Amino acid sequence: MKTLDLLVRELADREAIRDLQVQYCDRLSRKELEGLLSLFADDAVFVMKGIEVNAVFRGLPAIRKMHEKAFAETTPRHFLHNQIVNLLGSDRANGRCCVEVRNLRVTLEWLGIGYFEDEYLKQGDQWKFAARQHTFDGLDSKVYLRTFIA
Repeated sequence: MKTLDLLVRELADREAIRDLQVQYCDRLSRKELEGLLSLFADDAVFVMKGIEVNAVFRGLPAIRKMHEKAFAETTPRHFLHNQIVNLLGSDRANGRCCVEVRNLRVTLEWLGIGYFEDEYLKQGDQWKFAARQHTFDGLDSKVYLRTFIA
């Protein structure tokens, strides 16, 4: 049986990871690039998977470049649903959440739906994204994923 201290620590870790997911969307919406990048480990990997193209960005410089391009093309709003967090030890976890993506630039135009699959790493007392895969299940026909990653 788990001790009360362990249960409290696990609850705090799960909540910190859920907050990490929400902070990503908030900083993305505000185009707060430095704050957004601070959520990732230095050697993090970000994968975009779509209907027409897949791309892998390794390390903060590549993740920065991809987000700069996305910020130039859209004013994104991500709406998260169904957050799942699996603790794999005291400093590792993984999770998944569904996401609906809209573009504020064009009256909250629907861009797509999909999900994030994440790997998390605890550095000191902070949880970070070690890997983030954004998969689009559906994408508006006017939006081309390559626009953001070319």
